[in-house]
Amino acid sequence: MTNTAAIIGGGVIGGGWAARFLLNGWDVRVFDPDPEAERKIGEVLANARRSLPGLGDVALPPEGSLTFHAEMTEAVAGVNWVQESVPERLDLKQKVYGALMDCVDEAAVIGSSTSGFKPSELQAGLARPGQVVVAHPFNPVYLLPVIELVTTPANDQAIADKAMGMLRSVGLEPVHVKKEIDAHVADRLLEAVWREALWMVKDEIATTEEIDNIMRYGFGLRWAQMGLFETYRVAGGEAGMKHFMAQFGPALKWPWTKLMDVPEFTDELVDLIAGQSDAQSGHKTIRELERERDDNLVGIMRALKWNGNAAGALISKGDQERLPASGIETNAAAIADPSQPVLTIKRAVPLDWIDYNGHMTESRYLDCFAMATDRLMEIVGCTQDYIATGGSYFTAETHLRHLDEAKAGAPIEVRTRVINGQGKKMHLWHEMTSDGVLLATAEAMLIHVSLETRRASVPSDEIAANLDMIEKAQADLPSPEGLGKAIGVR
Repeated sequence: MTNTAAIIGGGVIGGGWAARFLLNGWDVRVFDPDPEAERKIGEVLANARRSLPGLGDVALPPEGSLTFHAEMTEAVAGVNWVQESVPERLDLKQKVYGALMDCVDEAAVIGSSTSGFKPSELQAGLARPGQVVVAHPFNPVYLLPVIELVTTPANDQAIADKAMGMLRSVGLEPVHVKKEIDAHVADRLLEAVWREALWMVKDEIATTEEIDNIMRYGFGLRWAQMGLFETYRVAGGEAGMKHFMAQFGPALKWPWTKLMDVPEFTDELVDLIAGQSDAQSGHKTIRELERERDDNLVGIMRALKWNGNAAGALISKGDQERLPASGIETNAAAIADPSQPVLTIKRAVPLDWIDYNGHMTESRYLDCFAMATDRLMEIVGCTQDYIATGGSYFTAETHLRHLDEAKAGAPIEVRTRVINGQGKKMHLWHEMTSDGVLLATAEAMLIHVSLETRRASVPSDEIAANLDMIEKAQADLPSPEGLGKAIGVR
């Protein structure tokens, strides 16, 4: 059964929520009286469809349906989740929640995107305050995984658990803040940096661009993988956090901060900051800046995925959870029909696979086919555990044909045939398609090798039997066009 989310307020954040739910297979209903809401959400969705599907290495579920509604009662009827993202006015939010109590299902979770109001303020006077939680996201909602889930004593543990489960189902990572505070956790940290930065610009210590450079070329890169406290633990050297705190603790009493003092937002200060900001990036449109941001976020998070750190670890976890639904099998016995080419890759083309011509670069075809080979190896039993015992397959020869192009976000599948799996050989044929169009083929000859002697050897009986089963099952398939042109098989 498909889950359904209602989005109340379709601005930047509401549109990001719509994209997050929609691209993870939920049906989405939007209520926003703004006549431009459909256009605005459409532009957010275009960016999300370009970036989110390629973040991981396994395809997202089929996209849900998106509808727009003129009445809030129609939008929220029977939904599992309601996400309120109206402007930051407490009276407006309370009005929305009062209306929701009359029309939303009692089993639904109602989340607020508020960055500052406490959940108790939103719950005040409601017939069912326990339904309302703060679910504060970060822009862009469709890429950044963290969510501050803030609850009060009015919310029992069951609603918190339910909310966290649904958020995780769409690739988000909730941090449950159990003690409410104005602006929650993240914005209080950001506010501290913002206040200091305002003073530095006002006092002509640094420009907006210089402050941004210090962050993006310096500690911002450390924070992306380690956060604040782990960064300082490393800074303490072998002695760790205690040494760091002993060394830098006295600095807390020095006059290094103006956190409790805020520069007045005079016209002069606003013009100064706005002018510097325009000089820094005013030559680019907001859409161009958003796409650059998305490109960089995908690249950073995919780099973190390679080492299993931070947001990268969440992407790997999501890939593994989506594998069963993607149709990719993990062992030979589970293959539904071994007489047909085996599905080994099902994913979208990520942003970091695109070259200067705007399509998938040639090296990534080899990369993708190599992943398909690795998947086939795992399916027949050449897993990491098997490799640890001293045997593996080495690629001896590969031939690629590039037949068509694929652009960022395009869905791609690779299906693999076992041409010959006898003895020490594993001869494979891969075909890559996108929406039924053949993009490329790859023919690969691999040899089983003893990792101890680095010489050819026979594989285990299990691997040999699995390869033999697939080869024989596929033997009646017509010979692929192009087979043997470069590998040297007659």
